[in-house]
Amino acid sequence: MSEVIETTVYRLDELSEAARDKARAWYREGGFDYGWYDAVYEDFQRIAEILGLDFKTRPVRLMGGGTRQDPCIWFRGFWSQGDGACFESWYSYRKGAPRRIRDYAPQDAELHRIAEALQAIQRRNFYQLRAEASHRGHYCHEYCMAISVERDSPIYQDMTADAEDAVIEALRDLARWLYRQLEREYNYLSSDEAVDDTIAANEYTFTEAGRRFG
Repeated sequence: MSEVIETTVYRLDELSEAARDKARAWYREGGFDYGWYDAVYEDFQRIAEILGLDFKTRPVRLMGGGTRQDPCIWFRGFWSQGDGACFESWYSYRKGAPRRIRDYAPQDAELHRIAEALQAIQRRNFYQLRAEASHRGHYCHEYCMAISVERDSPIYQDMTADAEDAVIEALRDLARWLYRQLEREYNYLSSDEAVDDTIAANEYTFTEAGRRFG
């Protein structure tokens, strides 16, 4: 014999503070299974292009059966040992990078410093340095990037003694910069204010104890 059971449901702002915390925890547990980092990646790709990086790509299968080519950028975060960001790319000199970075991100002193560091080491090597960054291992931080540097000199000149270390450090600093942007975006999206706005916008309802209903 069937029976009807009535349940009173509540909007987030109708719950007690303890129940709200439980509702927020429910959202945080499963609310980030989408590309929340896409905007950060898009910004990073634009910055990388200005600096002279050309990302390697990997095929990603689409729901409809096709594929697309995504840049080889990875991260893992945000609270465990081994967390970080890394990428696979080729790098070569890009004219006017420091000026273009200042135009694109006028307030970001770290990006300015990285661009200037690359410009300076390229100048000492007649703008002939090239590098390749590849991912290695199972983690996703800057030291998982194997970076090789060479000088593409038509007369086979060696690169300066400081060239390899300078390019490697600049590219690893760029990976560190990316990780900080991802962490900042995640912290914003998972803040109480942002979570509350998302829950309200989706009109989720909860039991009095803060459990998701429906």
